[in-house]
Amino acid sequence: MRLYSYVVARDYAFAPNPFHGFCTLATCKPQIRRTAQVGDLILGTGSSTKGRGGYLVFVMRVTEAMSFEEYWLDPRFAPKRPNLQGSAKQAFGDNIYHRDTDGNWVQENSHHSFHDGTANPENVSHDTGVDRVLISDQFTYWGGQGPEIPTRFRDADGADVCVGRQGHKCKFPDDLVQAFLAWVQGLGTVGYAGRPQDW
Repeated sequence: MRLYSYVVARDYAFAPNPFHGFCTLATCKPQIRRTAQVGDLILGTGSSTKGRGGYLVFVMRVTEAMSFEEYWLDPRFAPKRPNLQGSAKQAFGDNIYHRDTDGNWVQENSHHSFHDGTANPENVSHDTGVDRVLISDQFTYWGGQGPEIPTRFRDADGADVCVGRQGHKCKFPDDLVQAFLAWVQGLGTVGYAGRPQDW
């Protein structure tokens, strides 16, 4: 089991999307989406520029991985298709990519599109550069209300579980990962537990 850690710089519940019984990472973080395997943990921490550095935003254990087309067609994830005229939960749906009859990417009108609803080519390229969606039904999402991570996980033999910069970290001692997981599970909170900070 590997732990991937990164800073959630923009917490709109879009990446990750914690609604409808699944936490999904379908946009952004292409390197994590490329390499994380079923059973791995993904940790998102708050942004220091917003006063939330070192606080939990979400933790998910990867339980499935699939392509964008599989994600789009799977009826379990139809509620994650965006509706910008609906509630905030609907507007920030992350099920936004599928292919047209010619095999070209279609980006649904979403948080990653231009304001007029047209596709944003930069986001399309960045997101679809890795055709893989990470899915979890074992997660906790605290949003902007997550607890502070104890100091014992911030400087454990030089292995701070928080990144504090762009990118991600995934090389942590096994005992640190197991201890961190035990602490998170001991919090007793599961599923969607808090409002996104940027709503």
